[in-house]
Amino acid sequence: MDVRIEESWKKALIDEFDKDYFIKLTDFVRSEYSSHTIYPAAGNIFNAFQQTPFNEVKVVILGQDPYHGPGQAHGMSFSVPQGVTLPPSLMNIYKEIEAQTGKKMPQNGDLTRWAKQGVLLLNATLTVRAHNANSHQGKGWEVFTDSVIKTLSDKRENIVFMLWGSYARKKALLIDRNKHLILESAHPSPLSSYRGFFGNNHFKECNEYLKAHAKMAIDW
Repeated sequence: MDVRIEESWKKALIDEFDKDYFIKLTDFVRSEYSSHTIYPAAGNIFNAFQQTPFNEVKVVILGQDPYHGPGQAHGMSFSVPQGVTLPPSLMNIYKEIEAQTGKKMPQNGDLTRWAKQGVLLLNATLTVRAHNANSHQGKGWEVFTDSVIKTLSDKRENIVFMLWGSYARKKALLIDRNKHLILESAHPSPLSSYRGFFGNNHFKECNEYLKAHAKMAIDW
């Protein structure tokens, strides 16, 4: 199957696209876009991959589901387009970065600037119905994104995986701890941020690890 995904990712994941689950997923997604309002726009489903090619990934930040409100989702976890009000979880991420680095919280929630530095902003599910959170879970996206994580773990070295919240932390089983750094904490949502996200020091730890392995630190 010919999938419109960035070329280095297409090569890395080539075996996935002809599997039964992916063919069924593709049929489901096409049907949903033709009959419902779905986010992100179809051209942005694989935006995270477009912005961060396979061999340039230094960090993975795993989200669960795209934003399901109008104008928010654009294919990268936690990110919103420029001009959109900062979602609460992203605001808490910015607060933690400011606490760790002293860098003032920006008003812009577009994290493309991170993606261009090698931060793969990956949601476990890549599409969602408008105003219906988790509506595309269990349709095959998780199988695909688990393969993304496993492929990065197997074929690359010294990547930092940031796993926030119980859902993301389960993905640690897919990652080789001998080759990569896994950082785990509570989720940055308002419901859980005070139970271990604030003060997790992940952004500093990430950059220390990258520099220790001769990689450029991320300008958060």
